[in-house]
Amino acid sequence: MLYPLYEAGHLMLAPMRLAAEATKLACENPFNPFAYAPQSRTMAAGCEMFERATRVYAKPAFGLGVPERVVWERPFCRVVAFGEPSAEREAKPKLLIVAPMSGHYATLLRGTVEAFLPSHQVFITDWSDARQVPASAGRFGLDDYIDTCIALFAALGPDLHVAAVCQPSVPVLAAIARMEAQDHPLVPRSAVLMGGPVDTRRSPTAVNIMAEAKGFAWFERHCIHTVPGGYPGAGRAVYPGFLQLAGFMGMNLERHRDAHHAMFDHLVRGDGDSAARHRAFYDEYLAVMDLTAEFYLETIERVFISHDLPRGTLRHHGERVDLGAIHRCHLMAVEGEKDDITGLGQTKAALDLAVNLPEAAKTYHMQPGAGHYGIFNGSRFRQDIVPLVLGFMERSLRPAAPRPAPVVPAPEPHPILLRHSPVLQSPRATPARAIMLPEAMADRQERPEAIRQRIAL
Repeated sequence: MLYPLYEAGHLMLAPMRLAAEATKLACENPFNPFAYAPQSRTMAAGCEMFERATRVYAKPAFGLGVPERVVWERPFCRVVAFGEPSAEREAKPKLLIVAPMSGHYATLLRGTVEAFLPSHQVFITDWSDARQVPASAGRFGLDDYIDTCIALFAALGPDLHVAAVCQPSVPVLAAIARMEAQDHPLVPRSAVLMGGPVDTRRSPTAVNIMAEAKGFAWFERHCIHTVPGGYPGAGRAVYPGFLQLAGFMGMNLERHRDAHHAMFDHLVRGDGDSAARHRAFYDEYLAVMDLTAEFYLETIERVFISHDLPRGTLRHHGERVDLGAIHRCHLMAVEGEKDDITGLGQTKAALDLAVNLPEAAKTYHMQPGAGHYGIFNGSRFRQDIVPLVLGFMERSLRPAAPRPAPVVPAPEPHPILLRHSPVLQSPRATPARAIMLPEAMADRQERPEAIRQRIAL
């Protein structure tokens, strides 16, 4: 019932939003004599703040001033390439940025894309809003996410570099490990993991503690809702974006409150530049998307509660995911000193788990003073992190050293067993459809039917 109530609330507020917009225009109209009264600017500022607080924010555009092309597409994901095809661009190394599917759109990584455009052919995963995907497209769980990564690495290879920002670090690592175990010829050359929750037992943050304290049943009971009518995905079970946004805002409530107070003051004083920066940030931050229920719940269970990847118990379509299989793909872990989402050491754990990867192929960087957002955007990212990442990716293209004898780590005792129950969605899936790169897609094998299981985080 929560989703219909949320939609009804927005519809009820629509007349007041229109009235607020009309009042704001009247207060700012130079032909209106009352617009020059001292109170007019205050009234206009109040109307704008009300309209912005009650608006449903649309998906933003990248707006980087270069052409955008969709080069690969499936119901739940498409890949966007930047720049027109040319011999000069195709001579540059390829970089796939795997954006997080955690509530915000891929445009949140606009600064990340912009930083690598001069040096690379840049591609980014543009995940679909689950409420816009028809139920006939089937389910999309963690196994399907890993399948998507494997398909993308094969389609965009060879010599592909990958950057996983936050949440996708786990499925990206799993996809690389599965490809390495099969000696896949198109395994990525390198992977940069930025603030990824590889092992959330290390330096647990408030997010990690809450997941373990609440347990799987709480998330299933309170966070999963059905998309109402009027959307293509009507009837699909999802984790609504507005709930995720409420969680984001609640973690730093005072900071957001102070930012909105400052925005009001800027509008009253006529400080247009400061107000424009506030609008640009919150137009992006407040635009959210829904996640499929099965992906959200499986991620909670496997990543944050069971810790399957670092324990060696993560399975992909029944096959164990062993990070010890990684021996060709270079790995770099980037962490922020003040990251309150992914604690220090959680991303670095990937380097420790890749026991058969030579030390020369591993790189670690901890950015002093940076929070979670600062390790993939902002001035510290551009000045300090980007040069290190560029050097790392360049080194990964050099001939590899002789491979040492493989190390087989002892499994942890008493692995956590996953509970089995009916899936939340019908397992029917739509056929994959590639828009580009047909020669790479021809070699791709059709993935097996998704395993019917519900996983508790």
